[in-house]
Amino acid sequence: MVKQTLNFLSVAVIILAAATLSFGQSDGLKRTTTKTDRFDFGPGGTITIKGAPNGSVKVVGSRTNEISISAVIEVSGGTEVEMQQVTNLSGFVVQESLSHITIFSIGPDDRKAAKKADRKLLKKLAQIPYSISYTISVPQYSDVEVNAGKGDISIAGIDGDLRVNGIESDLDVALLSGTLSAIVNKGSVTFTMPDQAWRGSLIDVQVANGTLTAHLPRALSADLTATVLRTGTITNELTFLKPRIRNVPFTDRAVAARAGNGGTAVKLTVGDGKLSLLPL
Repeated sequence: MVKQTLNFLSVAVIILAAATLSFGQSDGLKRTTTKTDRFDFGPGGTITIKGAPNGSVKVVGSRTNEISISAVIEVSGGTEVEMQQVTNLSGFVVQESLSHITIFSIGPDDRKAAKKADRKLLKKLAQIPYSISYTISVPQYSDVEVNAGKGDISIAGIDGDLRVNGIESDLDVALLSGTLSAIVNKGSVTFTMPDQAWRGSLIDVQVANGTLTAHLPRALSADLTATVLRTGTITNELTFLKPRIRNVPFTDRAVAARAGNGGTAVKLTVGDGKLSLLPL
């Protein structure tokens, strides 16, 4: 009887210890926090956004003379205390000058966070997954630069020059005017030109591995070069394109074309993947 009682107590202690350990962990749980900022910034300036290693970036042009930032921070894994520590260390800082605003993402895996926590704690917290997803409203007449890690990127309503770099991203751009320079290492790029005369001077989009889709208007006047460098094909549904060099026909790997009267340089490049030229 005594032996059975001791066995029962031993099992109870093991169960209690396991329950206590489970309570201290938050596996499968997530902590979501939103940090915001808003300040005046006139048109004609440049906004640089340096995104987190993980998380989306959405930029929208506005007719107001201000910048509005909303950053949704999501932390998963670790204990409740650790998730709170990661949340406290994650977010963004803004570097301001008269005509240039830079938004820096920070987190426990970033050196800038070292000012807020000791290095041993940072090393521990850096193993806990987190992401920062931005929605940023900027003056319509601005130049915008986005440098992002893994996550979706979307830009719309900007009447200025756009420069985008993504490590592993799905990029969607609705153009108004200006220029577009975009490089995506892995993922997809979709951009749409306005159904009117283009006032920009250059479009240069490169996808190392993935897909590139261009929606172009019949009214376009441009010199277009579309190329698949290694593996993949070009789908060309733009019946209004003509070979830029009369005796060099289009192929499923290379298109050197003139639209309308030519002029604006549109250069589209895919390393491995699919390139599509589609009408609006």
